Formats: sequence, structure tokens, C-alpha cells
Amino acid sequence: MQTRRPWLRRASVTAVSAAALMAMAAPADAAAPAGAATTVTAAAAADVDYATWQKDCQAVMDQALPYLKQRIAAAKPGEKQAIVFDIDNTTLETDFGFSYPQPANKPVLEAARYAQERGVALFFVTARPDIIASFTEYNLKQAGYQVSGLYVRNFIDLFKNVAEYKTAQRVDVEKKGYTIIANIGNSAGDLSGGHAEKTYKLPDYDGQLS
Repeated sequence: MQTRRPWLRRASVTAVSAAALMAMAAPADAAAPAGAATTVTAAAAADVDYATWQKDCQAVMDQALPYLKQRIAAAKPGEKQAIVFDIDNTTLETDFGFSYPQPANKPVLEAARYAQERGVALFFVTARPDIIASFTEYNLKQAGYQVSGLYVRNFIDLFKNVAEYKTAQRVDVEKKGYTIIANIGNSAGDLSGGHAEKTYKLPDYDGQLS
């Protein structure tokens, strides 16, 4: 059984978390060899069964993918479509065997690849601080995602309500001329506030996953 790792909490991403990612990336720059992984040991606060989590994620994406296929096929002439994703335990397996680069959450990556191969832009909105933005973008690309935009929190954003911050970033995506056809995350705060045609919530087991 794989257990979760209590890193990168939504409400307050700590300096310890940022330092951990920076330390892991320190031996390599943005051009680090693909496949190179550095493992960090962390004590698990509680157990979440990995196989169950993957099954539950797959169940959600089994609902999302048919919608995405239909909506992408029905794009209006000139329409710029986008999907907005959370990162931790949504696009990446953050709380399972912490390593860098962190592996993709496979059911989400499958849907993302379908969309990006058909010209849909992928935007990532996270509560992670901007100090680890470059490491985060590198990780997403290594995992197989095409990153059209990455939103991270600057110093001022750290004092804002996370749900309101994430809503504001979706508004910014719309201001760039995109129609957000789906918003995918594992917390209610990822999905509240509108500015997406559809929302899909992955499991967080009452907040046990970040």
C-alpha cells in the first residue's frame, strides 16, 4: 500500500514545502535529464490507499472525458477552448511517495492529452508559491502536460482566500479570450466561483489529500 505525504497544504503552502522542492531540484537546472528522480522521505499523517484513490479518480474522469470529447468536437469557429486544472493530487500524484519530478495522475493525464492533442489550452492554477513556479512547470511538462499557463501565488496572494484567488485566475484566463470548457480539481475551493462550463471534483477524502 502506498501512503500519502502531507505536503503542500492548500490553505498555507509553507516555506518548508518550497525549500523541499528547491532542494530536490538543486542538483539539476530546468534542463534536468528526463526520468531523474530524487526521493524525499516524509512521515505520513494518515493512510490513503493508492489503488482506491486511482479507482476513484478514474471514475470521475470516466465522466469527464466523454463530455470533453463532445465539447471539443462542437467548438465554434474561432473559439479558443481551455481546461483549468489544479495541481496537487489532481494533475500530479503529490501525496504518494514524494519525489521530483512527481508523476502524473494517470486518469487526468489521459484526458489532458486528448484535449491538448486537439488544440485545447491547458492552464494550471495552484496554491503553490511563486518561488517554486519554475520547478512546478518543469514537473508538469516532464509528466506529459502541455502548459499554456501556470498561475502560482505571489506574496500578496498568500494572504487571500484560496478559492477567491483561484476564481480570479480563471477570470484572467477568460480575459485572454479563452472559453473554459472544464475546471478540474480535488477541492471545493478549486471549483467554486464559476467561470467554467463544467466542473469535475476528484476525491480528497474530506481533506485528507492536499
